[in-house]
Amino acid sequence: MEKTSCRNYTVGGFFISCERNGVQFKTPVDFFFSPTLLRARTKGYNLSMEKYIIAIDQGTTSTRAILISNKGEELEMAQRPLDCHYPEPGWVEQDPDQLWVSAVDVVNELMIKADITYDQVAGFGIANQRETTIVWDRKTGKAIYPAIVWQSRQTQDICQRHMDKDEFIRQRTGLRINPYFSASKIRFILEKVPGAEEKMNKGELMFGTVDSWLIYKMTKGNHYTDVSNASRTLLFNIFTMDWDDELCAIWGINKNMLPKVLDNSSDYGEASFFRGHIHIYGVAGDQQAALFGQCCFDKGDSKNTYGTGCFMLMNIGETPIISKNGLLTTVAWRVNGKTTYALEGSVFIGGAAVQWLRDEMNWFKESSMCEEYAQRKPDTNGVYVVPAFVGLGTPYWDDDARGAILGLTRGADRHNITRATLYSIAYQSRDVFDTMVKDSGLPLKALRVDGGASANSLLMQFQSDILQCEVSLPKCIQTTVLGAGYLAGLACGFFNGYEHILENHQEEKRYKPKMSKEESESLYEGWVEAVKATRAYKPKH
Repeated sequence: MEKTSCRNYTVGGFFISCERNGVQFKTPVDFFFSPTLLRARTKGYNLSMEKYIIAIDQGTTSTRAILISNKGEELEMAQRPLDCHYPEPGWVEQDPDQLWVSAVDVVNELMIKADITYDQVAGFGIANQRETTIVWDRKTGKAIYPAIVWQSRQTQDICQRHMDKDEFIRQRTGLRINPYFSASKIRFILEKVPGAEEKMNKGELMFGTVDSWLIYKMTKGNHYTDVSNASRTLLFNIFTMDWDDELCAIWGINKNMLPKVLDNSSDYGEASFFRGHIHIYGVAGDQQAALFGQCCFDKGDSKNTYGTGCFMLMNIGETPIISKNGLLTTVAWRVNGKTTYALEGSVFIGGAAVQWLRDEMNWFKESSMCEEYAQRKPDTNGVYVVPAFVGLGTPYWDDDARGAILGLTRGADRHNITRATLYSIAYQSRDVFDTMVKDSGLPLKALRVDGGASANSLLMQFQSDILQCEVSLPKCIQTTVLGAGYLAGLACGFFNGYEHILENHQEEKRYKPKMSKEESESLYEGWVEAVKATRAYKPKH
């Protein structure tokens, strides 16, 4: 890209007259000296007509947006926290309007902080919390019930009705029947809201995961989703790559309420809510977006995202593998009509365990303080924390399990328990790691990591130790939103293919095992026993 060379310039009125390579031009003073462009200028960008991608990451606890340069760098970021509501034990809901407003807020803040115009935005990308379910009225555009969050267990009874269809559903979707996925959440809303069933049959209702909701709002009416989000609903056949009539019939869902499914890198329409005629060009569920953002383009490439939960995905190529060991098979992405699949393991409670220490236990004020707090003691003093607050994910899939602290002695204190809580995140990831190797037959020589908790050096070093493999941390750990930006950039020509993206990818740090294999295995055996003890307890209510 051509570098700016403005060696001769004069300030006149509200403009700066510049000479570059013998050509005279003018640029506004506030544009020329804007903070984002001053930073960009030092990196050699052509500032006169520089274009950017705005990528939105609508997550469970916050919505953020970042400004991405043609070199794949994060130039500016805006973020808004979100509320979760817990009307009954195990239920997790959110306000759909707050999700939408937060997206508008972060885009507007980003534009102000970056001091750019909409004409400089090449396109929008969207990554989103998957499975979270919204049903809205086709005429009014208003949600008829709060968004049921992916973590929520409120549809457990509905899932139990269909357990005899579990294997049939798994062979078509790659997923298990579980409250985690969208189909039972749709059915819950249809049964909970008076008249909803009738409205659905009349074609008056629309369903979408959060990506569809944002697309609908941003474009003022387009009803689309992408293949990665569709593949998480229990309604989408990952072999035919379409909504499945028999799956819809099992859950009693009319296909007229389902969105049209597009490639991840595609034109989802003009985001006419905003100025500038900007189109949405890239959409993906958060974990698939992170896999793409980590440049896991080759078969066997793997990543683990440490967020509210933890999610390990492995690229398994163009042929889906139905797991025999509790993993999920999912669509990673489809670009230019070519589908890539992934194996996935899910840890329900990852960073949320640290939030529990912060908010419920009140041991520290900020999650970032957790590492220093844990390091006040050199070990866990034999304590294991199993944070099964909403059950256990891969490979156990035990919805009835509840959290436990085991191995307590008189000498154990809050610092030991904090360290044990951090370690639990690594242990659960090891559970998934071992299962993935067994299913795929592919050894993982290194694990690429991202997400907020990957900034915790104590956790990342212990992850390397307990896995006995290298752990690679990228320079930009927000790979979820970066992946959405990459997908958008490919569709609109902002990025010139995978090679362009790979050239931009940089590693910040690489962790190598410091613990002996014998010590690592001994600690992990203790974890396995702790999980067994936890699962033995089943509450009656």
